[in-house]
Amino acid sequence: MLRIENLTKIYPNGTRALYNISLEIPTGQFVAVIGLSGSGKSTLLRSVNRLIAPTAGRIFLDDIEITATSDLRCVRRRIGMIFQHFNLVSRSNVLTNVLSGRLGYTSSWASLFHHFKPEDYADARASLARVGLADKESQRADTLSGGQQQRVGIARALMQKPQVILADEPVASLDPATAHSVLNHLEEMNKRDGMTVLCNLHFLSLARQYADRVIGLKAGELVFDGAPAEIDNDRFREIYGEDAVQVEIA
Repeated sequence: MLRIENLTKIYPNGTRALYNISLEIPTGQFVAVIGLSGSGKSTLLRSVNRLIAPTAGRIFLDDIEITATSDLRCVRRRIGMIFQHFNLVSRSNVLTNVLSGRLGYTSSWASLFHHFKPEDYADARASLARVGLADKESQRADTLSGGQQQRVGIARALMQKPQVILADEPVASLDPATAHSVLNHLEEMNKRDGMTVLCNLHFLSLARQYADRVIGLKAGELVFDGAPAEIDNDRFREIYGEDAVQVEIA
């Protein structure tokens, strides 16, 4: 269970990114977070794994209060993060990037020199095979296409064996076919591995296809929480504004 209580984030410049957000997300749910750019979607996800410190409120993962713990390394083992712009080490090869998903489980010395156990190498190769990149392990990350780089990011997250996957606009820069490929992998992690997925998306059509539940944010406030099928034209305009037009992704 991921539980968020009265979460508020105000940045030093006075921008209120989130205001009094409260949510309970059961284990194994696929939740899409939708809203305009600047609605607070990324701030919400980054607060969950403490990349951003909230101004007020509390976040719990099971019995651990994420917002109070001093052991962030332990918490982040349980929370995988997939980024819009991949966050790969461009000059390192694909296998090394995937292995970095195990850094939270290694000693500081081993992390510094990227020394991993033989079973970590086996898991990394299995993760690459799972996302269809078994033949790319020796290739530099910056030579891959955008979709391939995002799949490397997914394989890296798999290496953590997390309970929760946070995906921050993972398909925003991808073409429709590649976007579906990436979301299919996230759906598999959700259904096959039982991982909770919290995924920021621009397109409502994708949320309807992949998510069990949709969270709608507007100007940092929660304006919708329900099943994707409940979002009719009125609800859509409530989230995106009166002049918004729904755009489908093929």
